[in-house]
Amino acid sequence: MGTKIDFSKLSLMDALDLATLIEIEAHKRYTEFAERLGSRDSDDAGAVFQSMAVNESKHGEQLAERRLALFGKTPPKVTLRDIFDVEAPDAGAPRWDMSPLTAYEVALSSERKAYDFYDQALRYVTQPDVKALFEELRDEEADHVRMVKDKMAKLPPSSKVDLEDEDSYPNKPPGRSYGMES
Repeated sequence: MGTKIDFSKLSLMDALDLATLIEIEAHKRYTEFAERLGSRDSDDAGAVFQSMAVNESKHGEQLAERRLALFGKTPPKVTLRDIFDVEAPDAGAPRWDMSPLTAYEVALSSERKAYDFYDQALRYVTQPDVKALFEELRDEEADHVRMVKDKMAKLPPSSKVDLEDEDSYPNKPPGRSYGMES
């Protein structure tokens, strides 16, 4: 599951801290990808990752505000060291030439990982308020999966073309490969 947390002993404050950290980790990874790839236009892979970073940041801020309202400035017991890659996209995922569709596939995989994390954690959660929070977060991740799928469905055919192919063969019909065959 990628954490060192005993879910059966998780308090609501700890659960909110954990969820916030998961969003922070995903935001950092998406931001790193966006910076690494750069962006040449509003629909390329870098722009996709920047958009996902903004979404993760907003979700993290909402969770942090909720935590602050309930528990004030009580120091967290959960740290970033307690989790690893719960929702964050795989570190090796971005390629300089990746298509927008491939970037959305990376995002879709990350949102599914987050859904699976909360779904699996629910098996071990014993506190009713933590269980309710994790059910809410799991359902939000399901909404994120649908959102990414909806965006993918609206992409034009050109979004499937990796930049390398597009640059090398600008008049190439979609779906046709021009690899180096020996």
